[in-house]
Amino acid sequence: MLDTMTMTKVVGALCGALLVFLLGGWVAEALYFTGGGHGGEEQAYLIEGEGDSSSAPEDAPQVDFATLVAQSDPAQGEKVFKQCKSCHNADEEKNGTGPYLVDVVGRKMDSVDGYAYSGALPADETWTLDNLDHWLESPKDFAPGTKMTFKGLGKVQDRAAVVAYLVSKSPDFQMPEPSAAPAATDTPQEAAADTANAASEAATSAASEGEAPAAAGTESPGEAAAVATDAAATSGDSEIAKAYASADIDAGAKVFKKCQACHVADKPQNKVGPELMKILDRPIGSAPDYAYSGALPEGTWTLENLDHWLTDPKGFAPGTKMSFAGLKKVEDRANVIAYIESVSN
Repeated sequence: MLDTMTMTKVVGALCGALLVFLLGGWVAEALYFTGGGHGGEEQAYLIEGEGDSSSAPEDAPQVDFATLVAQSDPAQGEKVFKQCKSCHNADEEKNGTGPYLVDVVGRKMDSVDGYAYSGALPADETWTLDNLDHWLESPKDFAPGTKMTFKGLGKVQDRAAVVAYLVSKSPDFQMPEPSAAPAATDTPQEAAADTANAASEAATSAASEGEAPAAAGTESPGEAAAVATDAAATSGDSEIAKAYASADIDAGAKVFKKCQACHVADKPQNKVGPELMKILDRPIGSAPDYAYSGALPEGTWTLENLDHWLTDPKGFAPGTKMSFAGLKKVEDRANVIAYIESVSN
């Protein structure tokens, strides 16, 4: 048997080892939470509801919400709207857990027959684009006491896409005029192309009005190239003519989704922009009952003019209300023109 002194040594050694272990754990914990840059204990992960991955807040957009809606793809909005389909119906006037959303944009709040509202929504208000934006961002902040349990969409791009989808389900709603979006930063190649297009348009306009061309040696290399491009266009050898000859209508339908918040191509209905039926060879600025800005030049929507317009609306018609930045790929421009023509009756 161990004598008393030996037992005391063993117990002391065990106590010392335990003390070292505890001190080591305390030091490691202090280093992790203070020296590691965390600044305090944090939750390891956040449990969110289905589809809430898009709810992280972000910086405010640099353009107004109407412009974002006009530039959004309703098809993308339909994908985001899947988070709402368990409670809302956007295809038919049938209430679910929430009221149906057919014709919701521009509709008075609390106005769906047969739906028992909570009374939390503002009285005598309308579902404007901005109201829908604020509602979708945080239903409980917009209408404290609402029965709506959805947390909200933190990304403004998701909200704009959903509203664009709801606009497509609200045929009587007229989109307000969006403000101009800030100009995108072009690459040097794109900037050169824009310069050439602008010069080409000026040369075409001058030729159509019988004006003399600029004196030799006064144009830039880009302007000279643009004049050569226009000459090729008149012979049917232009880049857009070649692309249009092999255009893909189905691909054009997908591109047109960027336009359909503002334009209709299959019936004579003006929205934010004029209807586009039979646009090829139609006089520019001729849609009935549409209030044009006066920025468009006189002439006809030839294939080349449509190409220049779709490439850079503001370059083709400075002062235009059109806020769309343009389509850089000639295939996209040819495909969307072909699609518009295919659905015009």
